[in-house]
Amino acid sequence: MPAKVPDVDAQIREVIDRETRAWDTKDVDLLLSVLHEDMVWPWPPDSTAHDPAQWVLIWGRYNRDRWRRRWQELFDTHQLVHNHRTTERLVVSAEDDGAFAVVDVDTLWKRRDGTPNHWRGRACKVYTLTPRGWRMISQTGLLDYSLVAKAGT
Repeated sequence: MPAKVPDVDAQIREVIDRETRAWDTKDVDLLLSVLHEDMVWPWPPDSTAHDPAQWVLIWGRYNRDRWRRRWQELFDTHQLVHNHRTTERLVVSAEDDGAFAVVDVDTLWKRRDGTPNHWRGRACKVYTLTPRGWRMISQTGLLDYSLVAKAGT
């Protein structure tokens, strides 16, 4: 187990920031360094699909070679227009071995033909402490909660 560092929040924020840098620089190795080998990444069909019964698993359980190829394909075929991410909340377990972060994402990609691929919404990123440090073990796809908030008022 890595030596305990007093500020666990800072350790997890470093992982969040590393993921952002990976998208910003289109660095597939940096992106993969954030992910746990048991990661599963469910994805809603759109940002309004709050019911997980509608979600899909596009890539299955983490597989380094498969995920590397697919992320590299995105990086090779798309221009990054912008990548704005804000961590809204960070919660760490009392045992300092699990955490989640609520991150608002606004990332715009454009294909070579100009077709936009806009990722916008809120994600819940789940982290676990491993012998190699913190890794993301799961993440919800991006969801738009503005309609949910309005419905509750």
